[in-house]
Amino acid sequence: MVAALLGELADLVLPGACAGCGAEQVRLTYGTCAVCVAELEGLRPHPATPTPPPAGFPDCVTVGPYAGALRGTLLAYKEKGRHRLARPLGTLLAGAVAALAPRGRPVVLIPVPSTAAARRERYGDHMARMTRHAMRRLRAAGWDATTIQPLRALPRPDSTSLDAAARHAAAVNSLRINPRIGVLQRGGRIGGTLVVTDDIVTTGATLAAVVRRLEEAGMQVTGAAVLAATQLRKTTPGI
Repeated sequence: MVAALLGELADLVLPGACAGCGAEQVRLTYGTCAVCVAELEGLRPHPATPTPPPAGFPDCVTVGPYAGALRGTLLAYKEKGRHRLARPLGTLLAGAVAALAPRGRPVVLIPVPSTAAARRERYGDHMARMTRHAMRRLRAAGWDATTIQPLRALPRPDSTSLDAAARHAAAVNSLRINPRIGVLQRGGRIGGTLVVTDDIVTTGATLAAVVRRLEEAGMQVTGAAVLAATQLRKTTPGI
């Protein structure tokens, strides 16, 4: 899965500095310099758990720590408008999904929703875009993969001064089931392996809140796949 990343990055001819480390005056045939390409290709998905984990936190697999080339490339994608990086980042995300989802059954990817303000600022829903690329990579590798967006996100207050319980409550209260999802309106169930996707896991409050809302709607989540885990995480190598 990750071995295809070099080919994905080779399709990008992006102006400016390296997306991974910011180096200038280097060949950017890959969107990142050769050193950052090697760093990204060397990442291997592994479990990540907050310390302490919030109530309801799912099994979580991350591609790597929120540092180095992964951090730089993710920020270039989210904050600097380099949207074509969604494709190689989606390839990395697919590797984390594959660590949770058996190949022999359908897998449904559910991106953590962005608020309307975030979508305007980033010219679209950055997680939905990246998740679609992960879905395509999984399909190419033999998974029966789809993606849906059953949740919408409302603005929520700054959680900097909140304790863990209040942060979790704020995250849950900011999420709503999307009434346009017909299967939920009919009280049906979505089968297969359900995997929530996100870009960064920090305290785990958002992922725990998403899982709670989905389970309230009758959707049983298998786990979460994220690109990066902050250094606040306690990670376990290998999977």
